[in-house]
Amino acid sequence: MTTPLTRAAAWRVVVGFGLVSLAVDMVSDGARSIAGPLLGELGATALIVGLVTGVSEALGFVLRLYTGPRVDRSRRYWGFTMGGYALTAVCVPLLALTPFLGSMALAAASMLIVAERVGKAVRSPAKTVLLAHAAGVVGRGQGFAVHKMLDQVGAFSGPILVAAVIGATGALWPAFVVLVIPGIAALWLLLALKRRVPAPDGLDAPDGVDSAPRGRLANSRAAQRFPVAAALPASFYLFATSTALTTLGLVGFGVMSFHMAESGMVSLAAIPLVFALGMIAAAVAALVSGRVYDRVGSVVFLAVPVIVLGVPELSLSDNLIAALVGVSLWGFASGIQDSTVKAFVADLVSVHHRGLAYGIFATFQGTGTLVGAVLAGALYGHLPTLLTIAIPAQVAAFAVMAFAVSRARRMEQP
Repeated sequence: MTTPLTRAAAWRVVVGFGLVSLAVDMVSDGARSIAGPLLGELGATALIVGLVTGVSEALGFVLRLYTGPRVDRSRRYWGFTMGGYALTAVCVPLLALTPFLGSMALAAASMLIVAERVGKAVRSPAKTVLLAHAAGVVGRGQGFAVHKMLDQVGAFSGPILVAAVIGATGALWPAFVVLVIPGIAALWLLLALKRRVPAPDGLDAPDGVDSAPRGRLANSRAAQRFPVAAALPASFYLFATSTALTTLGLVGFGVMSFHMAESGMVSLAAIPLVFALGMIAAAVAALVSGRVYDRVGSVVFLAVPVIVLGVPELSLSDNLIAALVGVSLWGFASGIQDSTVKAFVADLVSVHHRGLAYGIFATFQGTGTLVGAVLAGALYGHLPTLLTIAIPAQVAAFAVMAFAVSRARRMEQP
């Protein structure tokens, strides 16, 4: 028999995971803020930067299709969570060694960048299931938003730390060494949280929170034969498709940072500060969109394709102000997609299939991320051609999103 969380206990879980994410995001986003310049310094072209960062981000999403169902079946929430965080904490400091590896430097850096994102794929479904249960007590939109806000504190403080180290040393590799400190802190916080949080089976929302499959699919013959079909309604797949299309237009900071370094628009030490600007925008977007979602529902997501429309042209501009606006829009859209969309997914599907749902949803996001990053790298220097792909994708995303939101709102009605 499970014991429902009190509101105070649920907030402790939300804030606890937020603090863990704060520490580990200092590591991962500190590294992401200079991944493009690091690869460029090791001999990569724009296409290679787009490919490496795109593949790494895509794997960080797509592999959740495997880890999500594994979490659902095994219930080993803490094992997956801790293993994923440990992989990130180890791989990032090892990037400090890559400039000294000669002809193997680029390959080694690429593999470590990919491995760090694999760590995110390992931990995310398990952590998100734990967080979704607790957030259901306090309001999922607000719960995910507060977690994301703490997450983003790490996401912009990590790059600031990296910028300070680069400014002091004039080199990239010492910054990766310093990131071992928040990595150790993240693992220590996670162990402390594990001792204080109830077992996963005890993380149930209070009575009245629906965890049953929704919609007419729940009673269909197909649902009886394939139970997952009942848990993942058509509105879920429509929403995932729209999210993939919007993600395609986000370009990726790897290519953005490569552009800034190659054009000489800003100094090498300032590039992590630009990333921090995007993370501040993401934190604001997560908090605002979470509160709006709890009040008005999924209609808030219609703003995302509109925001993304300006990202490619502005972020790859040779004008510094325009590029900074583009990075801010990228951060704003990313903040909504990394936080509040998870609350909507949790509301769309059965509690027992959320791990699978987050895995499938991440696969759609990962596909969009990979295609967008590779296109941006391949078409670097050919912005009009890139826009002929990105703009229609956002128009289509808005149309599909509107249909998904409309369908979901109809399903919510008694």
